[in-house]
Amino acid sequence: MSDDTTDDTSIDGTIGDGTIGYAEALGELDVILRELEGSDVDVDRLADRVARAADLIALCRDRIGTARLRIDEVIADLDGADLDGDSS
Repeated sequence: MSDDTTDDTSIDGTIGDGTIGYAEALGELDVILRELEGSDVDVDRLADRVARAADLIALCRDRIGTARLRIDEVIADLDGADLDGDSS
C-alpha cells in the first residue's frame, strides 16, 4: 500500500507558487501529531514526519516573532502619536 500524498511544502512555507500561513502550519502540525500518536505509525515515514514538524514549528515561531515586532512598532507609533498630540 503506497501513500499518494506528496509534501511539496518547504521550510519557508511555500507550496508551489503560494505560501502557507500560520493557521495552515498549525493544522498540518496537528495532523502530524495525530499520526505520531496513532498506534499504526509508519516507521519508514517517522523521521520525515518529525523533520517536517520541526520545520513547521520553526515557521510558526518565525511568524510569531514577526507579528510581535510589528505589534511593538504599532504600539511605539501610537505612543509617539500620543506624545505629539498631547500639548497640554
